[in-house]
Amino acid sequence: MNVKEWSFKLLGLLNPKVLSAIEKSAQAIPQVKGKMDSEFAEIVKGMEESAKPYKNRFQTYSHFPEAGRSREEILNEMEELRSLEQSRWESGYASGAVYHGDPEFVEFLNKAYSLHSQSNPLHFDLWPSATKFESEIISMTANMLGANEESGDSSSPKEVCGSVSSGGTDSILLAMKTYRDWAIKKKGIAKPEIIAPTTAHAAFDKAAEYFDIKLIRVPVGKDFRADVEATVQSINKNTAVLVGSAVSFPHGVIDPIEELSELARERGIGFHTDACLGGYVLPWAKKLGYSVPDFDFSLPGVTSISVDTHKFGYAPKGTSVVLYRNPELREHQFFTVTEWPGGMYLSPTFAGSRAGGPIAACWAALLATGEKGYLDATKQILETGTKIRKGIEEIPEVQVLGDPLWVIAFASKDYDIYQIMELMTQKGWSLNGLHHPPCVHICVTLRHTQAGVADKFLEDLRSSVAHVRANPDEKTGSAPIYGMAATLPFRGVVSDLLKKYMEVLYKI
Repeated sequence: MNVKEWSFKLLGLLNPKVLSAIEKSAQAIPQVKGKMDSEFAEIVKGMEESAKPYKNRFQTYSHFPEAGRSREEILNEMEELRSLEQSRWESGYASGAVYHGDPEFVEFLNKAYSLHSQSNPLHFDLWPSATKFESEIISMTANMLGANEESGDSSSPKEVCGSVSSGGTDSILLAMKTYRDWAIKKKGIAKPEIIAPTTAHAAFDKAAEYFDIKLIRVPVGKDFRADVEATVQSINKNTAVLVGSAVSFPHGVIDPIEELSELARERGIGFHTDACLGGYVLPWAKKLGYSVPDFDFSLPGVTSISVDTHKFGYAPKGTSVVLYRNPELREHQFFTVTEWPGGMYLSPTFAGSRAGGPIAACWAALLATGEKGYLDATKQILETGTKIRKGIEEIPEVQVLGDPLWVIAFASKDYDIYQIMELMTQKGWSLNGLHHPPCVHICVTLRHTQAGVADKFLEDLRSSVAHVRANPDEKTGSAPIYGMAATLPFRGVVSDLLKKYMEVLYKI
C-alpha cells in the first residue's frame, strides 16, 4: 500500500463531520482548489464526450425554429435516434433498464398509451377511465402482495390500499412523507426518524433531505442483509418507520423482513418494505417453488410497500405503486386545500396534473400478462440468473456477493473490479458499478433470457478477467473515476463531481 492509499485509509477512519471540516478547509486553499478544478475539468470533458454522442451528428436547437419543421421530418429524426439506441438494450447487453422489450408487446403498450395520451387523472370527471385503471392496478398489485391473506393482528390486510406514482423513488418519497405526517399527528413525534440499512435505496436519503427527516443508516451483515440487532439499538422515541428491502438494489438479497417488521409492530411504529425491484418477481418465484421468505402484507408488521410496475410488471416507464395496510395510514399522503380562490383542490400524490397514458398502458400490461405470463417470465429469468451466477462462481478471481436469485453482484479480492467492468463495457455490456464494497452487478431481465446471451456474458467476463490478470496495472475508461469515487474519503468532492455530471447532461 503506497502513501496515498494509507492516507485515504486513515482519513476513512475519521468521523464524517471531522472529514467534512477538513475537506472544507482544504478547498479554501487556492492551490488545492486550482488543482481540483483542473482535474475536474479533464474528467468533465470525458463525461461530455460520453453523454453527448449526437452533438455533431444532429442539429441542436437553443431557440424555436422560425417555422415549424414538418411532422414527417421530425418523426424520421426521432426514428433514427431510436434505432441508434435500441440495439444497446435489445440484444440483452444491459443490466436492468428494459425489462421486457419484445417488439410486439412494446407495440401493444404504445397503442394503449396513445389511446389515453390526452387523459389526466386530475380531471376525474372528464376521464373516469383513468381512476378505473388506477384502482384496478392498485388492487391487482395488492392482492399479489398478500392483501387477500388473513393476518394475526386487528388490521386486516384486506383493507390494503394505495396510489399509483411515477416511479420507485416517487413511491418511496410518498411513503416517507406519509410516515412523517402520521408520526407528527398521531404519535406526537416532533422530529420523526427513519431507520434503514446502508443498502436501502438512495431514495430514502432523498426523502430525508426533502422532508427534513433524520435518516439513521444501520449496517448489514456479511450476507449483505440488514443487521437486526443494530436496528434494535437504533430505535428511539423519535423512530417513525423501519425499512427493509426485498430485494436490495446493490446485491439482490432480501432483508430479514419478518424480524424487522415484528420489531416495528411490537413498538407501534411503521414498517416499509421496499419491493420496487423484487415485488413483481418474488411472489411468482415463491409459487414456482423457490425459497422466498415472507416480505409482504402476510406479515402483520408490514404497514406499507413500494413496488414498481414499470420494472418486472412490464409496464412502460413510469409507473409504480405505493401500498398501505389501511386507509387511515394512506390519508396522511393525501393533499387538500379548502380556502383557495381557485376552488377546492385535492391531490393524492405529489403531482397535480398527471399523465394518463402511462397509467392506461400499465393497466394493459398487467391484464395482458396475467398470472401465467408472470410465472413463465419469472421462471425464465430465475433460470437464467442461476446459470449466470453459477458461471461467475466458476471464475476463481471473482466472487458472488450474498445469496441472490437474479440481481447478481460480484467482486474481486485480487483485481480492480472496475477495470473488469470497463472491459465489459468495451465489449458492449452496460453493467452497474457499486461501492462499499467495490463490486459490479447484473440485473437479469427477459432480455437476458434470449438464446446465447448468458453464455456470451460469461464468455466476455472470463475474457475480461483474464485481460486484467495479465495487465493488473492497466486503468482505462471509467475505471479510474469509479475507483476514485469508491475510495476517496472526501465525499463532498464526489458529490461535486456528480453535480457537474448532471450539468453536462443539460448542456446543448
